[in-house]
Amino acid sequence: MIVFKSINKLNKEVNFKADTGFVPTMGALHRGHISLIKRAKKESSKVIVSIFVNPSQFNKTNDFNKYPRNINKDLIILKKLKVDFVLIPSVKDIFKKKKNMKVKISNKDKVLCAKYRPGHFEGVLGVINQFLKIIKSKRIYLGEKDFQQIYLIKKFIKNKFKIKICACKTIRQKNFLPLSSRNNLLRKSEINKASLISKQINKFYFLIKKDFKNKDKILHFKKILDKINLNIEYFEVRNKNTLSIKYNKKNFKLFIAFYINKIRLIDNV
Repeated sequence: MIVFKSINKLNKEVNFKADTGFVPTMGALHRGHISLIKRAKKESSKVIVSIFVNPSQFNKTNDFNKYPRNINKDLIILKKLKVDFVLIPSVKDIFKKKKNMKVKISNKDKVLCAKYRPGHFEGVLGVINQFLKIIKSKRIYLGEKDFQQIYLIKKFIKNKFKIKICACKTIRQKNFLPLSSRNNLLRKSEINKASLISKQINKFYFLIKKDFKNKDKILHFKKILDKINLNIEYFEVRNKNTLSIKYNKKNFKLFIAFYINKIRLIDNV
């Protein structure tokens, strides 16, 4: 395993003509990340994993500062997985002298997390753009827990980069809570509360599918969620292909964002 601290050094020393797979992460690695890496290893001859906590995708400095970090533990995990290359660039290395690398998204895409976290996805796309200018991999591996992120990255890279997006299923704990680095910031009682939300929206999904024409059920489900006494930012049903509110029985998806003790969590089913 070779660790690079500079994106330009990686560019000079890695042969991108080989069949490479790229797994971008913000570190604090868990089984969700590991599943992405294992799939990349199956489908690629060489695998690159990046660890970069991107400041431009955080709305609050405090949120950026509190984001879980454990580089030493991450490197042990990556070494066990026999990852070929690890990129750990500095903020200065990624941003260079540019004060703003954000990529604009259309107003119609400013829904769900993009509505409540203005500038977040613009920051994500800006860094993805910087990475893919140099990392000429054949495939990029992303988790479906961040479903809207995958949707926007697909739109952004469509006519810009020759790389295939490999969307990987959300990995969940036994209590159905999706694995997330932010879970490390929660106490056990708070994790139990968060898992209750995930279980509930999963139940809602199948009930809606069973009786799709009964739109009142969605309003009823919102009332049930309110009774759990959480700060729910949004709970919406949308078309999984377009993220529009025009959906049918075959393409609908449930999206939720909520706070527990000021920690923001998301899920989708």
